Amino acid sequence: MQFLNLENMARSTAEVEFHPLKPFLPKNAKVLFLGSFPPQRKRWSIDFFYPNFINDHWRIEGQIFFGDRNHFVDEREKRFLQEEIVAFCQEKGIAFFDTATAIRRTKDNASDKFLEVVEPTDIHALLQKIPHCRAIVTTGEKATETICQTLGISDIPKVNSSVAIPGGRSLVLYRLPSSSRAYPLAFDKKVEAYRKMFESIHINDERFSPSNDG
Repeated sequence: MQFLNLENMARSTAEVEFHPLKPFLPKNAKVLFLGSFPPQRKRWSIDFFYPNFINDHWRIEGQIFFGDRNHFVDEREKRFLQEEIVAFCQEKGIAFFDTATAIRRTKDNASDKFLEVVEPTDIHALLQKIPHCRAIVTTGEKATETICQTLGISDIPKVNSSVAIPGGRSLVLYRLPSSSRAYPLAFDKKVEAYRKMFESIHINDERFSPSNDG
């Protein structure tokens, strides 16, 4: 399965980067994770969301759903297990994209604070494709501010809190601790925060089995 957006990658320049990945939107998605923008390609270990090997997003989900922080990790190759991650997210209904489709980097690093949003994502268009979605999750400050501006949310949620998203659909915006190791919170506390969010939207912690796909 091809997740790279080759057309956008060809459009990107040294000045403006267009999103290098296609939105990942399983039809059964109950939650949509929206980051700011992927790190530079040189930091990727997989062609999927949260590709930086020193980011703990996939370790957090491994710990929550499998009791093993390294469930999605190939330590020898220093990469994540993309096929297993994709199958798991499809089965559980976990969607991913970002709040910006085009950005400028003001510094040569992966920090969101050095991103300038050139083109925000059409979040309403994403939500139309996942009608069962109950929650949107952000972690970083940049993503949270961008989505609040886009969706008309006046009260920006603090970390470990949530707000209702205005409109005719029952949706909640959760702001969770960043899975970046630069965020000063113990791994176990991040796991607990993410676990509570998954439980609140009834994505259970039963062990994943490929046979559940039907």
